[in-house]
Amino acid sequence: MSDEMKQCPQCNSPYGYASGDETYTCPECGNEWNPNEAVEETGLKVIDANGNELQDGDTVVVIKDLPVKGAPKPIKAGTKVKNIRLTDGDHNIDCKIDGFGSMGLKSEFVRKA
Repeated sequence: MSDEMKQCPQCNSPYGYASGDETYTCPECGNEWNPNEAVEETGLKVIDANGNELQDGDTVVVIKDLPVKGAPKPIKAGTKVKNIRLTDGDHNIDCKIDGFGSMGLKSEFVRKA
């Protein structure tokens, strides 16, 4: 066991401390991990309104009317959006909607179809 601190893989706190046989604990989020185990890098993880994980190419359904700046009408609830692309940022879904064109959506306003 060493007295060095390690960065928490969950919240990125630099104060992870050794708490037993090869395990570390984060005082900020309570996460416990073993730095010797391979950490699985999943990359971008996007969750829909129901808690399902979305993937590139999925089809989603809009769950509420969404106003669009510059458009005379909103995107109606129940609109099906095919072949989505996941991105980083606030609007984490890039897609093309018939009648509206290319745009970004927030994953909290869609559900997996």
